[in-house]
Amino acid sequence: MLDRGGLESEVEAAIRTGNCEPARNNRFLFRKNFTFSHQWRGKHRAVKQVAPIVIEEPDRLVVVTVFVYYF
Repeated sequence: MLDRGGLESEVEAAIRTGNCEPARNNRFLFRKNFTFSHQWRGKHRAVKQVAPIVIEEPDRLVVVTVFVYYF
């Protein structure tokens, strides 16, 4: 996750307060945009979107993977 620029706190925020949408195989995708306004791989980006894919278990949510997009 760190090589993509995502932070654990951002993943938690995306799950708690982001938009939820259904994903394949009974999973959920959460999306949340964060103000970024920094360089990422040589280009200035204003927004970072963190999008974890989650499986819901009876007593917890399990993060399968995290996508990080820059705009």
